[in-house]
Amino acid sequence: MTADQTTLLSVRGVGKTFPGVRALHNMQLDLRHGEVLALVGENGAGKSTLMKLLSGIYVPDEGTFELNGVAFTPAGPKHAQELGISIIHQEFNLMPDLTVAQNIYIGREPRRYGMLSERALNRKTQDLFDRMSLKLDPRERCGELTVAKQQMVEIAKALSHDSKVIIMDEPTAALNDAEVATLHELIRGFVSPETGVIYISHRMDELKQISQRITVIRDGEYVDTVDTGETTMREVISLMVGRSISGEQRPAADEADNTDDVVLSVAGLTTPSLLKGVSFALRRGEILGFAGLMGAGRTEVARALVGADKASFERLQVKGDDVRIPNPAAAAKLGIGYLSEDRKHLGLMLERDVKENIMLSSLAENSAAGFIRDASLRRTADEYARKLRIKTPSIRQLARNLSGGNQQKVVIAKWLVKDCDILIFDEPTRGIDVGAKDEIYKLLNELAAAGKAIIMISSELPEVLRLSHRIAVMCEGRITGFLSNAEATQENIMELATRRVSITTGAPTL
Repeated sequence: MTADQTTLLSVRGVGKTFPGVRALHNMQLDLRHGEVLALVGENGAGKSTLMKLLSGIYVPDEGTFELNGVAFTPAGPKHAQELGISIIHQEFNLMPDLTVAQNIYIGREPRRYGMLSERALNRKTQDLFDRMSLKLDPRERCGELTVAKQQMVEIAKALSHDSKVIIMDEPTAALNDAEVATLHELIRGFVSPETGVIYISHRMDELKQISQRITVIRDGEYVDTVDTGETTMREVISLMVGRSISGEQRPAADEADNTDDVVLSVAGLTTPSLLKGVSFALRRGEILGFAGLMGAGRTEVARALVGADKASFERLQVKGDDVRIPNPAAAAKLGIGYLSEDRKHLGLMLERDVKENIMLSSLAENSAAGFIRDASLRRTADEYARKLRIKTPSIRQLARNLSGGNQQKVVIAKWLVKDCDILIFDEPTRGIDVGAKDEIYKLLNELAAAGKAIIMISSELPEVLRLSHRIAVMCEGRITGFLSNAEATQENIMELATRRVSITTGAPTL
């Protein structure tokens, strides 16, 4: 057996239980030298728990770990890094008030005469970025970065260590196709006969591109390991979910074309730093997709519409009435719900339970004479927890204890309870497995069929194509074109997404 076929990392009989939840039972995994091993499973299957055990964040209740044949139990994250194990978390672990360079090399800063040298630190970070082909400023504060750029900082931080094993937990969830390709090149450059990568992703197309084998877990237990080149993604999905997943069916071209019932009309939306004269209309019963590369301005459009960022409009109308939306609370009163891409900071109260999070936007509707009707809250929260298949022991479970995908479902439930007529979904399936994605796709289609008007922003082109009746494509703060369902292809979207001069098409509803 050659060196690159031997076992680098071995997991045997590992178990972990939290209050009310058995997260892992008799788990096993083998990572070979020189391998990218994909680890897949639905949200709540135990993937992140296993990775946190390997990286020293949690302590296992039972089982053994071996690295190059030597048993180990990480005493903490620093100890795991000293052993040669680094992890890129699904949830970021950055300090927002520190710079990019300070976050990457914290505790390892270059010093001159005993003093920290900011110049040397920034130069060292820039050298790392140059090797990774990343366009980031080492001096920028992490709190001012977009979600996608924060993810790239996390990746750079992990690659800055002299690691033998890198664990990547949803590293591409906030990246577009070009950035994913860049990351994959970085991974291929890292992998050698002495190293390996455990790669967790819900993007099934990525697994074929980057992994040699795929380990599947379900409900906290090992299911199977298959060779990537000898299996289909449908077979992998079947192992993951234990049920069939609906096909990539796109909406009929005429589903939303038979109505001129415009519920949201935007003209001349401009922001101080990016957006320039953005105009469009959203119809009742329509899913209007927004596509574009990172930094094109999609999220900025959503935040401007709900009053989260300073913006000016030539005209903004909701259901035919001129309106002004100074803040998200005013947007909610007008029947506009906003699901942010950053659920941790802008969508959830992590230290509150599922019930409180689901009902947060509709407390007034469940109150009488100044008193909250708790029984009504419980019934409604239970109903939506079942409807969205939120995996939780009860609605009393704290939101921080849920998996990433189930946290996202809680945020969606919050706006469904509010019964908004206009819903803005920014990366609605970020960090969500294929089974849960399928449920959310069905849910969005059901909402549109019921007459809701939906803006859907996604970095995944297949997702935009699958769900949208029309697609608005952005580049550098402008809408460069609209594509009907019949016109939309990945090639047509990318052509518009890289077009640097805005097209004047006349009426914004084109």
